[in-house]
Parts: sequence; structure tokens; C-alpha cells
Amino acid sequence: MEALGLLETKGLVALIEASDAMVKAARVKLVGVKQIGGGLVTAMVRGDVAACKAATDAGAAAAQRIGELVSVHVIPRPHGDLEEVFPIRMSSTGPSEDF
Repeated sequence: MEALGLLETKGLVALIEASDAMVKAARVKLVGVKQIGGGLVTAMVRGDVAACKAATDAGAAAAQRIGELVSVHVIPRPHGDLEEVFPIRMSSTGPSEDF
């Protein structure tokens, strides 16, 4: 199973900029976007641990340049049960959305 990178911002524009930076910075796939409420939105990427770390670092820097970064985290080996509850599966149809 691949690592899971999470990046949360306040505001959609910062998240879009961060997501673009993440997928350009490393070999990761954008697998989900989740609207939390109160302006908080989270993007999820999958890839190997080093790629997720590089991607979330790049995404965090991009988000901070134009908006508010709330949180960044990489889970090296997420448990398989997480895929049953959260939208973190790799898919050929693109990222799952919650808008």
C-alpha cells in the first residue's frame, strides 16, 4: 500500500494552488478533495513515502504563498480499513470530490 499525504487549507484557491504544486513536484496521484466546512478543504495524494513528503512540502509552500495553510501530514502505511471509510483509493477516474 502507498503512503497517504494530506494537506488542509482555509480556502479553495490555496488548495488548488497546493494541489497543482503537489502533483508537479513528485510522482503522486491526487486521490481526493474533501470540503470540511468553515472554509476548510483538504487534498489527499497517494504515492511512495518520499514522494508524498516531497509533494506535501511543495504544496505547503505553495499554499502559504497565496492563502492559509492549516495542516500537513503524511501517513507512511495507512491501514486498509481507512479506504473503506475515507475517499483515499487510487482511481483511474480522477480524485473523489466532496463539494
